[in-house]
Amino acid sequence: MFPKIIEGGCYVDQRGSISYVNDFHFSDIERFYLITNSVDNPIRGWHGHKLDAKSFYCIRGSMKIHCVKIDNWEHPSKNLKIETILVSENESKIVQIPPGYANAIESIEKDSKLLSFSTLPLSELANDDIRYDLDYWKVK
Repeated sequence: MFPKIIEGGCYVDQRGSISYVNDFHFSDIERFYLITNSVDNPIRGWHGHKLDAKSFYCIRGSMKIHCVKIDNWEHPSKNLKIETILVSENESKIVQIPPGYANAIESIEKDSKLLSFSTLPLSELANDDIRYDLDYWKVK
């Protein structure tokens, strides 16, 4: 499996606007988080999961979602290909990162906000929460 983008849309009329991603299904979602990076630390990562799938939706500003497919959980290659997907409040889309990846979230604008949906129950997360140093893979 590879990271996937689920496109949505926006409807605007005299009452205002509605953003949507109708093809995103919440059936496997166990929890969600609202991510806002600090100005001093605009990149949060690297955070990997063997079992947990992540989905991201930008509600303010813009962010880059960087991800790598892990080849070895104990000693992953430093030469793994980084995939980067830009998300913005001006686009209604959800980025899905399947299990087996590590991700890093980079704020492009101050006060950007990203909703993060997770599929693994919190009770099972302790064995699936793998962290790598921020400089393990270099984002551009």
